[in-house]
Formats: sequence, C-alpha cells, structure tokens
Amino acid sequence: MFFDGIASRQEPDEYVEIANDGDAPEDLKGWRLVDVSDGRPSFDFPAWRLGPGDTVRVYTNEDHPEWGGFSFGSSSAVWSNSSPDTAGLYDPSGRLVSTAAYPPGCE
Repeated sequence: MFFDGIASRQEPDEYVEIANDGDAPEDLKGWRLVDVSDGRPSFDFPAWRLGPGDTVRVYTNEDHPEWGGFSFGSSSAVWSNSSPDTAGLYDPSGRLVSTAAYPPGCE
C-alpha cells in the first residue's frame, strides 16, 4: 500500500497493490476493494484474470495500464495520513480475504 502520494494534495498516485500468491489464476470479477476504516470508497473489479504471482494496483485517481488501469476515480485522497486506515479485499461472496493497514504518521 502506497498511502502517501506525492503527485499533489489530492494524492491521485496512492495505490493498493493486490497480489495472487496462489498457484492458480483468479478472476477478480465481483471482488471489491474498500477503505474499511471509513466504509468508503469502494472499487468493484470488472472481469480481470490475475495469474499466479501477478499483481494489480488500484490507484486513487490515476490510470496506469501497466498495473491493470484500475482507479477509485476519487477527486481527493483515499488513504488518510493522519489516522489509521485499512484497505480490505472482499471476494464475490462478500468474505473479507485480505487487509492492509498502517498506523497514523507513517512515512
């Protein structure tokens, strides 16, 4: 998780990186990435095959095709730099399968 963007005050370059650590490809359609600390925003993945060992990133508001081209499309920073925040990844059934968090004031 890159939570303290440098591009501007809106931090469009923040991102959460998701990796497939399994042995089989995973279709991300229906998976959801959420700022669980605030309950929003959330990003719903379209059909996307993530191969074993592959990674994708979901940016605050930038388009990087080399990382999947995914973005929250938020006009303001998603990940707070002054209070704890947690990103949660939910599978299509709504089960929380992974989290990433950082404490306030992290650099």
